[in-house]
Amino acid sequence: MVSYRLKSKFKKYSQTPLRANLSGKDVAEMMLADHGINDVKVVSVRGQLTDHYNPVTKTVNLSDVVYGARNAAATAVAAHECGHAVQHATAYSWLTMRSKLVPVVSVSSRWMQWILLAGILMINTFPQLLLIGILMFATTTLFSFITLPVEYDASKRALAWIDRKGIVTSQEHAAAKDALKWAARTYVVAAIGSLATLLYYLAIFLNRR
Repeated sequence: MVSYRLKSKFKKYSQTPLRANLSGKDVAEMMLADHGINDVKVVSVRGQLTDHYNPVTKTVNLSDVVYGARNAAATAVAAHECGHAVQHATAYSWLTMRSKLVPVVSVSSRWMQWILLAGILMINTFPQLLLIGILMFATTTLFSFITLPVEYDASKRALAWIDRKGIVTSQEHAAAKDALKWAARTYVVAAIGSLATLLYYLAIFLNRR
C-alpha cells in the first residue's frame, strides 16, 4: 500500500514543473558544489525509484525519470540522494554506524533464511540453530531501524537546501516534502515488518517446549 502510494505521489509530482527549470542532474550537482563536495559524480541509472548514493564509488545515482526531469519530484529525489553524500562527507554518525553493519548484514541476508528454516525443522533436537538464525535476522532488523534516521536526515537536509537556494516555490516545496515523506514511510514499514518477523521467530524459539 505504501509502495503504491509512493509511486502515485511520484507520478503526481512529476507533473509539477519546476519554475527554476533545473533538471535532477542540475540540482544534484549544485547541491554537491554548494557543500564543497568535488569528488562525487552524478550519474544516470536505469529503472524507476532506483535512485541511491553509493559511498564506495562516490556516485549519486539518479534514475532516468529523475536525472533529466525538471519537476518537483525529481528535485526532491536528487537533493535527497545528495543529502546522503553530505552525510558521508561530514561523517554523520548514523550513516557511519549503518555502513559498519553492511558487511554483517550482507552475510546474514545470504544465509539466515536457510538457517531459520533448518532451525525450525530441528527445533527439538538442535534449538541453538534457530537461535543463531534469530541473531542473524536481528542484525537486519537493527539495520532497518538505523536506516530511519539516515533517511529522515537526508530529506531534512534536502528540503532545507532547496529552500535556502530559492530553487522551489512554496507549492513546489510542499510537493517535494510530500514526495519525500512517502519515500520515508517505505522504510518505516520495512523496519516494522522486520521487527514483527523477528518477534515471530523469537516466539517460536521461546515456546519450543
